[in-house]
Amino acid sequence: MRTTSLRLLRTQAFRIVLLYAVLFAVSVTALLGFTYWNTRRTLDAQADQIIEAEITGLSEQYKNLGWQGLYESVSSRSADSGLALYILVDNAHRRIAGNLDTWPSAVTAGTSSAGEYVEFDYERRVNNVPETRRARGRVLSVEGGTFLLLVAEDVHDRDLTQHMFTTTLPWTVGLILLLGLAGGGLMSQNILSRLDAINRTSGEIIAGDLTRRVPVTGAADEFDVLAENLNRMLDRIERLMKGLREVTDSVAHDLRTPLNRLRQRLEQSQARLQSAGQDAGEIERAIAETDRLIATFNALLLIAETDAGTGRGAMTVLDLDSVARDVAELYEPLAEEKGIRLKLATGAGTTIEGNRSLVAQALANLVDNAIKYTPAGGQVSIAVAQPSDGIVLSVADTGPGIPAEDRLRVVERFVRLEASRSSPGTGLGLSLVAAVAHFHGTQLRLEDNHPGLKASLTFPKAGRVVPIRPTLMATKSAAE
Repeated sequence: MRTTSLRLLRTQAFRIVLLYAVLFAVSVTALLGFTYWNTRRTLDAQADQIIEAEITGLSEQYKNLGWQGLYESVSSRSADSGLALYILVDNAHRRIAGNLDTWPSAVTAGTSSAGEYVEFDYERRVNNVPETRRARGRVLSVEGGTFLLLVAEDVHDRDLTQHMFTTTLPWTVGLILLLGLAGGGLMSQNILSRLDAINRTSGEIIAGDLTRRVPVTGAADEFDVLAENLNRMLDRIERLMKGLREVTDSVAHDLRTPLNRLRQRLEQSQARLQSAGQDAGEIERAIAETDRLIATFNALLLIAETDAGTGRGAMTVLDLDSVARDVAELYEPLAEEKGIRLKLATGAGTTIEGNRSLVAQALANLVDNAIKYTPAGGQVSIAVAQPSDGIVLSVADTGPGIPAEDRLRVVERFVRLEASRSSPGTGLGLSLVAAVAHFHGTQLRLEDNHPGLKASLTFPKAGRVVPIRPTLMATKSAAE
């Protein structure tokens, strides 16, 4: 469950949806913030206009009727004020008239001179219940500061609007992000299921089953278009591969048959010459060349069949220790003949799922190369080990090794390094090992043995499924 959640979080679809959700949340926040700012500015402007109109009217009353007219006007307006607030005080802030009981302390503390707009809290009875509300007003100085008149407007509705914005905004942003995450998860799950189907099919095709095709859901969306295009491409590749295999098999078999006949006739000629006491050296060399040609055709056929996954039906649970012992026993006489010590190190429980003949052929090629390039008095080691990541089958020698810059190309077909040009061979040994590695989804590693080369194949343990990895990993130091 946790792995699935992590996969959803890492998908590009989830990241895109999350990005859009964040951008949308930021946009909504900015829009609501601007709306709130503009609404508050408008409400403040309306309140200021009302206050200015009241102050202008009272100023006219004071100018025309004097102190007594101002007092009567404030008293009259206070009796039927609605949302308007008034208080007339002396310079000691003692109340003279108005509908406010006391001079607001906030105005006293925040007003250094008359004429400033101020906001303050005041208490008002609503349905006989005292309630603290917000007001905005301006102070008018009367008779040179002897008296102060505060004219204000109740802005409690503006504060309610502000509270609504500040309360709604976090919930709105949170809901947008939550819905964005849910939508991203659903989209990612849908896309992941489609991609998993494509990846599974691709893995089966890579494993050699060219008959597999990407499923089409019938939704006629982009994935169906992609699947149809991939299936058409796979149909074309399968036809080409089938034609290539048929041509390769035909050529190989057509050439291998006359070569075998040629070899038989050469052997018969050799036998007749030897019975007549004549020199058959040329015939022997011709037979050896014919054997090399036949070996080359056999190797090419085996590589082609391995790359195509033809031998996958012969996959069984096999013991690498048994394979290593058989190959060591086969090459021990050759090693003794060259004066090379052949060492075998095995363990217990080294079982894998594989094709025994292919694994044995790959190991035989590695041992044959190691013995071929190791000088007399040297050592070739075959080892089967069980590190934490699988089972490693390795062959190490004390020969000249392979330069680091050549390790990536030595697994290509017919590639032979300059140092080995004088030695017999076709340049297909490591190519076959790489093909077997790819067939088993394993990794061929070439590295320094200090001195010499160490070539190793890392197999997954039996029953453990791993993705197909690169068939070659070369280190910087030299070897083979």
